[in-house]
Amino acid sequence: MKVLLISIVASLLLIFTVQIKAEECEGLGLNDKINCLTTVKEKLGNQSKTLSSQVAQFDAQIKLTSLKIQKTEEQISLLSGRIDQIQGSLGSLTEAFNGRAVETYKMAKVSDPFLLLVSADNLSEAYNTLSYLKKIQEGDRNLLERLQKAQDTYEEEKVDQEDLQTQIEAQQKNLASQKQQKANLLAVTKSDEKRYLDLLNQAKRELEALTNSQFTGKKDVKKGDVVGVMGSTGFSTGAHLHFGYYNLTESQYNDEFKGSVGWYFLRHESPTTVIQSRTIYFETLSCDDVRTAQSKSIGSGSLPWPMANPKITQCYGHTPYSYVYSGNFHHGLDMVDSADKLVRALDDGVAYFYRGATSFGNNVRIFYPNGKMSLYLHLQ
Repeated sequence: MKVLLISIVASLLLIFTVQIKAEECEGLGLNDKINCLTTVKEKLGNQSKTLSSQVAQFDAQIKLTSLKIQKTEEQISLLSGRIDQIQGSLGSLTEAFNGRAVETYKMAKVSDPFLLLVSADNLSEAYNTLSYLKKIQEGDRNLLERLQKAQDTYEEEKVDQEDLQTQIEAQQKNLASQKQQKANLLAVTKSDEKRYLDLLNQAKRELEALTNSQFTGKKDVKKGDVVGVMGSTGFSTGAHLHFGYYNLTESQYNDEFKGSVGWYFLRHESPTTVIQSRTIYFETLSCDDVRTAQSKSIGSGSLPWPMANPKITQCYGHTPYSYVYSGNFHHGLDMVDSADKLVRALDDGVAYFYRGATSFGNNVRIFYPNGKMSLYLHLQ
């Protein structure tokens, strides 16, 4: 009871601290407010993981992204005003230059000093006319330079405007994603701090099981060979196969990592880039963009899937469950096949077999000739 009370007080203190900092940010100008909220978000990221801290971090990020959108909108508005002014100036300069060009063309017929001297009534008239022509030509050069500069500035400003428009579209997309991720997190945890902590502890045990698993041997395998059976128990999403794909060679693994799972956080790649495209059933909240159960196409590679007819329980990347993992990122693809639990090799390679204290840690790591490795975790 005492421990629970301390935990509740700590969470309330964290929220109170965040609110105070947010209020301090509210009194600042736009740029200072962005810097202030950036600091708040970074400090929240360093706090112990709780549901309240995750929600507070989302709120800070959403506010920060909203302010960045506001800043970009102001930049676009200011730039649009400058472009309108440049367009007006460009139009006036072009009109003036066209008028001067006609006048200069007429005067060019008497621009030869000898002809001008012969045709003039006196030397003074010839000198004045020649001086006027030189001023006309000098004015034309200055006008042409201003016109060219205005044209160059206009083109540069238009490019800047297009870049800002691309930037704001990306920011708006990020904002929508951040709001969706927050909603998904609350849906998965049911806004329950205990449920969130349970998920966090389960993820920690999953990593510990992988870290503490013991190497039992290796052998060459062929594409499609059975290398294991999906375990009967699992963690956050229930019984499943965790399928990962990594940029790691067999020699690097043995020479640099010596059995460590440090590569788990450093060299992960999306498994969907190597497995064949197929229509798969996704469970509710299995991905950030999946709110209800549905079937959709996934996969852009040429290799077969590790299971015969699986459904997806958690996607690779940022997912409703990924906030319990290191870096808020799920490094693999979770899948379940209730009819056929056999797990098969993607391609020819060398399979390393590991056993854990429980089935949670049983896993196979297959190294391929192309310098990649696949991980099959939670095997029987």
